[in-house]
Amino acid sequence: MIIDFTTIIDYLGTFAFAISGIRLASAKQFDWFGAYVVGAVTAIGGGTTRDLLLGYSPFWMYQPSYLIVTGFALFFVICFGRYVIRLNNTFFIFDAIGLGLFTVVGIEKSLSAEFPMWVAVIMGTMTGALGGVLRDILINEVPLIFRKEIYAIACILGGFIYYFCESFGFGHITTQLVTATSVILIRIISVKYHISLPVLKGHDDY
Repeated sequence: MIIDFTTIIDYLGTFAFAISGIRLASAKQFDWFGAYVVGAVTAIGGGTTRDLLLGYSPFWMYQPSYLIVTGFALFFVICFGRYVIRLNNTFFIFDAIGLGLFTVVGIEKSLSAEFPMWVAVIMGTMTGALGGVLRDILINEVPLIFRKEIYAIACILGGFIYYFCESFGFGHITTQLVTATSVILIRIISVKYHISLPVLKGHDDY
């Protein structure tokens, strides 16, 4: 069986996002099952919502391999927990990788369904960011997407980068790699240099 490059990106994104969710669940001292649920929701939550909006049955209902990949992520954290959990940057790095990879997957699936590019940008953003929102809700945290950090904006910018790469005739795999890398770098650079959107002031701040 030949696995195309988009599928490889999808599996890598699933593994990365699942680890980010499991790592946070471990910090909250969830049991193994609870950590698996958080990891699975993080990994497939955005894609599930995307598929429903595009008129498809959720992808994991036909391909249990995504749930299996989440199981491998749990096993990885269990085996290498002392290294994964104690590294402060682990969650951030895996989350950034998952964000970039899933943005590409969301864009690709929307375009293959013959939706326009602006819909693909929205679906790419949803695929990348919504799983993290659901993860944060499950662990009782304010979703990262609603804080000052550049998160969903990185996905949106990645969508435009994808469009420009396609417009300038980049190869398909090159477009995927450039887009995913751009989202990851935008996320990392924005955190490193404290780049953020302005905070909406409340009534008491005026």
